[in-house]
Amino acid sequence: MKATESEFLSFTFTGKKVRWVQKCLDRFKYRILKLTSRRWGVSMQHRLRKLAQYIRGWMGYFRLSEYYRPIPLLDQWIRRRIRCCFLKQWRKPKTRFNNLVRLGVDKVNAAKIAASSKGYYRLSKTYAVQQALNNSYLAKIGLVSLKDLWIRFHHHR
Repeated sequence: MKATESEFLSFTFTGKKVRWVQKCLDRFKYRILKLTSRRWGVSMQHRLRKLAQYIRGWMGYFRLSEYYRPIPLLDQWIRRRIRCCFLKQWRKPKTRFNNLVRLGVDKVNAAKIAASSKGYYRLSKTYAVQQALNNSYLAKIGLVSLKDLWIRFHHHR
């Protein structure tokens, strides 16, 4: 911390800028890791509800922060973790194939993903999975966007 900075209630004040403390961001990431853990055997609906509660609460507290830079990257990371959870639920190749086709992926690409031996995190970055579980679909089933909350807070002052 520089001599011109002060820290109070998890915020850092530098001149006229307000930011959250890095330790709080690290705790946020850790909590998101826990809520999107593939080992946590809960329904997707429950997982998304708990995730939404946490993200809304965190953003409600830290909405004063003018620090936007990590928000889009955090949003992408959360969506990728949720896609991993879906792939883990669709463990068997047949289930993975059927769900990808049902969500609009062509059969050739769905078969490639279904037959792949790659890990869930790596597969969640593929075009076919991102096409099936796109941002609008994830929002429709209840995933809250950190970026949208930040924009809503900062443009409705």
